[in-house]
Amino acid sequence: MVAKLTGYADRVSVRPGDRIAFSVSAVGPDPVRARVVRIVSGDPNPAAPPRKFVACPEIPEATFPATPRSAHPGSYAEIPTGVGFALPARVRLDAIIWPTLPQSGPQAVLSRRDPATGAGFSLLLSETGMVLETGSLRVQTGKKLRRRAWYAVWAEIDTAKGTCTVGQRALKPVYGTDDSGEATLAGAVRPDGGSAILIGADASATAPGQRYFNGKIEAPAIEGVARWDLSKGIGTLDVTDTGPRRLNGRLVNLPTRAMKGHNWTGVERDWKRAPEQYAAIHFHDDDLHDCRWPESVGITIPATLPSGVYGLALSCGRESDTIPFFVVPTPGARRARVAYLASTFTYQVYANFSRGLFSDGFRKRVKDWQAAPNNPDDHLEYGLSTYNRHRDGSGVAYSSCLRPMLTWRPDFVSFNGGESGLRHLPADTHLLAWFDRMGIAFDVLTDEELDREGPACLAPYKVVVTGTHPEYHTEASLDALQGYTETGGRLVYLGGNGFYWRVARSAAVPGVIEVRRTEGGIRTWAAEPGEYHHALDGAYGGLWRRSDRAPNLLAGIGFSSQGLFVGNGYRRTAAADDPAHAWVFEGVRERLFGCFGLSGGGAAGFELDRVDHDLGSPPNTVILATSEGHDPTKFVVVHEERLGFDTTIPGESLARLIRADMVHLEKPRGGAVFSTGSITYCGSLPTNGFDNDVSRLTFNVVNRFGELGLAWPFAPSGG
Repeated sequence: MVAKLTGYADRVSVRPGDRIAFSVSAVGPDPVRARVVRIVSGDPNPAAPPRKFVACPEIPEATFPATPRSAHPGSYAEIPTGVGFALPARVRLDAIIWPTLPQSGPQAVLSRRDPATGAGFSLLLSETGMVLETGSLRVQTGKKLRRRAWYAVWAEIDTAKGTCTVGQRALKPVYGTDDSGEATLAGAVRPDGGSAILIGADASATAPGQRYFNGKIEAPAIEGVARWDLSKGIGTLDVTDTGPRRLNGRLVNLPTRAMKGHNWTGVERDWKRAPEQYAAIHFHDDDLHDCRWPESVGITIPATLPSGVYGLALSCGRESDTIPFFVVPTPGARRARVAYLASTFTYQVYANFSRGLFSDGFRKRVKDWQAAPNNPDDHLEYGLSTYNRHRDGSGVAYSSCLRPMLTWRPDFVSFNGGESGLRHLPADTHLLAWFDRMGIAFDVLTDEELDREGPACLAPYKVVVTGTHPEYHTEASLDALQGYTETGGRLVYLGGNGFYWRVARSAAVPGVIEVRRTEGGIRTWAAEPGEYHHALDGAYGGLWRRSDRAPNLLAGIGFSSQGLFVGNGYRRTAAADDPAHAWVFEGVRERLFGCFGLSGGGAAGFELDRVDHDLGSPPNTVILATSEGHDPTKFVVVHEERLGFDTTIPGESLARLIRADMVHLEKPRGGAVFSTGSITYCGSLPTNGFDNDVSRLTFNVVNRFGELGLAWPFAPSGG
C-alpha cells in the first residue's frame, strides 16, 4: 500500500536563522502545498478540544510538483573498486556466516557483478546450501544450512581452468546433521563485472529486494585482494580493508554492529576489550537508515518566530500530512520562565512502531476522526521501531529520523480504544493545549539540546515541564536534568515510565538512536548474551537502573507497573494537608481526583511510577497522593521488581506495587521536583474545558515553580 502523502525533515529541532529541509513523497496529479503551522492541539477525537494548528505568516507557503518516492530497506556494505579494477585469474572468496533465515530465498554474502550482462560473481546462501553464480554458471553444494549456526563458506573461480567451486563447513557440527560440503562445475566463467563489491547484498542492491542477507557476516575476503576486518570502526559506518589494496567501504542502511562473532568465548562481554571477538555485523533485509529523498522544500527560520512546536502542513488533492519540528531559542534569548521539554529521543525510539492493531474498526475510527491516515502496519518499507523485531526475529536496535516517521504526527492515533488512544507527541499536545488555555508562555527544548549542550540550556528557566513519557535518555541528557535540579532548577515530571532506558548516539552515524534491550525491564525483545554494549558509544546498555541510576534519583519515583491503556484516580495522603504542601491542592475539591480523562479514562494509568528509597528516592520525597483501584488482571508489576511467582525485590506484595505516587521533593539552592508518575496524566487536563481538579493542581505547581504570578482562569465553581 503506497503512502499517498508523507515525508520527513533533515533534523528534529532548529533555532532562528537555521535552515531545515523537508523531503516529501506525494502521488499527484495535484501539486503539493506546504505551509508552516504552530501545533497547539492535535487530538483528533471529537470529544477533545478542537485541533488547533495556527498559521505562521512569517514563513511563505510553498508549492511543488507531486513526486512519488520509494524507500529501499535492506542493509549491506558497499566497497567502491574504482576505474580499471580487475580481479586475478584465480579468485578465492571466503567468509564466516551465521544465517538467520536460511530458507528465505537467495541471499548474497559477497558479490560484484553487472546485473545487465551477468558478468561478475555472487556468493549466495540459498534454501539448498551455498551457491556461486558467475557468468552463466551456477554451482551449489546441495547441503542446507541450519539457522543461527556458524559456517565457513568459500568459493573459487579459475578462469584458466574454466571451473567454479563453492563450499561450506559447519564450525560446530551437530551429530546426525550433514551440512558441510563442496561442489565444482566446469564452464565459461566471467568473474569481473560491476563497479562495486557488496557485502550482504547482490550487486544490483540499488533496486529494492536484491537478495539481501539476513544474519551475521564475519571476515569476508577475496584472497590476495581484500580482507575486511569488521571489528574495526564498530562505532561508525566504515568498513576497513586490511588487505594490500585498502578497498575500504561504507555500510548502507544500518546493519547492527558490536555483534559477537564465531570465536566469542563468553569471558569478555565488552566489545571494546576484545574487539576481535566482535568482528561480525548483523545484516537485515528490513534495515533502513536514510531514505535519501531529494529536498522538496527548505525553510530558514525567521528571527521573529517564537520558540514552539511547529509542523510543515502538507496537502495534495484530498490528502494531508503534517511533519513536526521544534523551534528552540537561540542561546541567551530566553523568552519565557517555563520550558517544555519535548521527549524527542522517546518519540524517535518508538517511531513507526508496527503494533499489528490496525483493524477495519481502527481504520474506520481514523477515517471518521480525520486523523493521521498512515499507519506503520501498512508501511513497513519506512523501517521499523526499536519496539519491533526484524523479519528474522532479532530485535531492532537502531531508529533513524531520516525517513517518514508515521507515528510522529500531532494527530496520530496509537490505540483504537482508551478514549483518544494517543501516545507520545500527540498525547503531549494535551499539555500544549493546556499551556495555551492557561495563558502560560513557554519555550521549547528537546532531548537534542540536553544531549548536546548539557545543563546550560536549562539554566535560564525557572521550571522545566516534561510531557507524558520521557523514557529514553543518553548519559548527557540525564546529566543535564540532574544538574539542573541540583543547582536551583525546578522540574515538573507529568508522565510515567520516565528516565528508564539508556540510549546512545554518535556524530559518526547521523540521525540515529541506538538501544540495547538487556537483562530486564518491560521490553518487546531481548538482546543476545554478550551484546549488551552499544556500538555507537561503547557504553553498557539497558535500563538506567542497571547502571545504578534508577529514575528515582532524579524524579523521586521510578517505573513500577504497566497495564492496559486504562486509568484511575489518585487519593490524597495526609501529607497533602500539611501547610508545607497544601498549596499544591488549592482549589482542588475532591480527595479522590482524576477519575476522568481522554487517555484511558483516568489520570493514573497505563504505566505507573512509585517511590522506592532503596532505588534512590531522596529521603525528603513527600508522597502527596497515590493512585488506587487498578484492576490486577489489567496491570502487571515490572519484571525488574519480581523475584518469583509472587515475591518481589522490595518485599511488598504485587498488588501494592501497582500504583502511581504523586510526589514533591526539594533540592539544593531552591530546586524542586514534582512528579505525577503516570503516562495518562496529561490526558485529564482538557476535561471540562480544562476546568477540573487535575488541571488546577497542575496550574498550582507550574505557577509556583515558575514564579508566574498568574490567577486561575476559571470561576471558583469549577469541578
